[in-house]
Amino acid sequence: MNKFPMTVEGERALREELEHLKGVERPTVIAAISEAREHGDLKENAEYHAAREQQGFIEGRIQEIESKLSACQVIDVTKMPANGKVIFGVTVSLTNLDTDEEVCYRIVGEDEADIKQGKISVTSPIARALIGKEEGDVVNVKTPGGEVEYEISEVEHR
Repeated sequence: MNKFPMTVEGERALREELEHLKGVERPTVIAAISEAREHGDLKENAEYHAAREQQGFIEGRIQEIESKLSACQVIDVTKMPANGKVIFGVTVSLTNLDTDEEVCYRIVGEDEADIKQGKISVTSPIARALIGKEEGDVVNVKTPGGEVEYEISEVEHR
């Protein structure tokens, strides 16, 4: 089985969600099923069916998180030497050479990506173009709007 990279924060968030599902959500839905059973005929008991469906979603998510945690490789970029090279987990500041616009992205695992927070997946076109490059390098990134030329202005291990 291939291990996939995940940041320390990404792993922590999954573990917290797992604890919440097992410690809060699961017991709540089990109690709701038990209560709905007491209402009699299960065939026409909407509360029972809704609770069973919710239980299915919770159990499915628990299995999904446990699977992801068992298959991930947690990478703590703060413990790696900062040598200006773009690797998984770093935060990269880029300058668009056409517009002089500055952008900043953190390269994270697929499940952690959130463009609104400046987190891009390691498998995204921008991240794939950046990995292995260094501060000062110019990188061409193919975007839906055409090719964009960026200069890597800073690589931070934070």
